[in-house]
Amino acid sequence: MKKSILVVLSFLMTAVVFSQDEEQAPKEGWSRSGTFSFLLNQTAFNAEWTGGGTSNIAGNINLVYDANYTKGRLSWDNRFMGDYGLTKIKGDEFERKTNDRLEINSIVGYQIKEGSLWSYSFFANFRTQFDKGFEFNEDVNPITRVETTRFMSPAYLQFGPGMTWKKSDNLKVNIAPATSRLIFVNSRFTDVGNDPLAIAAFNENPYFGVEANETLRFEFGASVSAYAKFDLIENVSMENLLNLYSNYLEDPQNVDIDYTMNLNMKINKFLSANLIFQAIYDDNAVQGFQIREVFGLGVNFGL
Repeated sequence: MKKSILVVLSFLMTAVVFSQDEEQAPKEGWSRSGTFSFLLNQTAFNAEWTGGGTSNIAGNINLVYDANYTKGRLSWDNRFMGDYGLTKIKGDEFERKTNDRLEINSIVGYQIKEGSLWSYSFFANFRTQFDKGFEFNEDVNPITRVETTRFMSPAYLQFGPGMTWKKSDNLKVNIAPATSRLIFVNSRFTDVGNDPLAIAAFNENPYFGVEANETLRFEFGASVSAYAKFDLIENVSMENLLNLYSNYLEDPQNVDIDYTMNLNMKINKFLSANLIFQAIYDDNAVQGFQIREVFGLGVNFGL
């Protein structure tokens, strides 16, 4: 927990330094904005190429859309994030997912007093994926695969009251010390029948924390989410999203961490280079950090 608090403090100090000149008076009513980008990577070798390598093609789609409302002391911030990517390697029967995320965030806030940066708040967060995920066995020929995840398995729903500190749409923190979290999974991944030995073996390593023959896990704890976006240099912006969660009911010292960094390097109105880095720690899923990195040349469209 102490390490996670230090991560939050470092994140906020860095964001404040970069965001000193970005504070603007909020405009009342709805404000909407979004971006759609398509990243494409392709490598090809002809039959005479002797340097080694395998021809492949990969594509990644990213959609971010914000819809925020302000009226007097009331604010309502909403964000939709969707990512999906595939790669196809020559000679491989299966496409491989390189990216898959569906996330919706919503925070309603009411300022403690007019002009204050602090608000009473209520937040909701939903996360899952679009498509099936597989583990591949490459030790056999042909390669085989086993389905391990799919849409709504797992899916996470968090919600709860708290306090929000908001300097601008580009710098804000929500603290929710009474957060409910539901983890949903498909029964096909947890159904082991009524054999006590099979149930006990499964529960030694439950599926995303959900035990044998169950499809839902309930947790209650504390949540902290932070968002900061700033310009590093001209035409280069960095967006940071940090989410922390501690489950009071089981191992509260094992704080779940989800950090995402989006680095956008604008080339012109339609072209940009994008770097996405994500690090997740969730001991219900795996004992260690999950790391995701996507880099490519993107075609962008403003929404």
